[in-house]
Amino acid sequence: MGEIGNLEDEAMKRKQRLANMKRKFQGDDQDGENSESEPLPQPIFRSYKPITEELGDNVLPQAEPVDISEQVQDSVAKAKEQVLEDLDFMNLAPRKPDWDLKRDIAKKLEKLEKRTSRAIGEIIRERLKGQDLADAVAVGASHAANSYDED
Repeated sequence: MGEIGNLEDEAMKRKQRLANMKRKFQGDDQDGENSESEPLPQPIFRSYKPITEELGDNVLPQAEPVDISEQVQDSVAKAKEQVLEDLDFMNLAPRKPDWDLKRDIAKKLEKLEKRTSRAIGEIIRERLKGQDLADAVAVGASHAANSYDED
């Protein structure tokens, strides 16, 4: 039986709390229990100019701009120095218009150079077989002497 009385007491307390909350929201505080209501927060206007004079007290004064030109010039000067130090002028040079073509056919050119050198070697061997070795050396030496004199 003691539990039933306890439940009734809790139900009464809950009803009173709900009634107090209802009165608080409706604004008529008849019992005087909640006579000390919290003050409403006042708005602060930074860039808005209120129409009513009552809200004029909440306007913040206009902030005066600070001259920061010296700070900006210092930071720009530091940035220019740093950029000039960090620049790699070799990477800034424009590439030739056919650089990508050369990159793509480099492997094929290596194969062709090997084949060309083999073919030149075979041609020289055939000529040497057809001529006497001494004559070929003499012709090669005379050709080398002529090209040396021309330079």
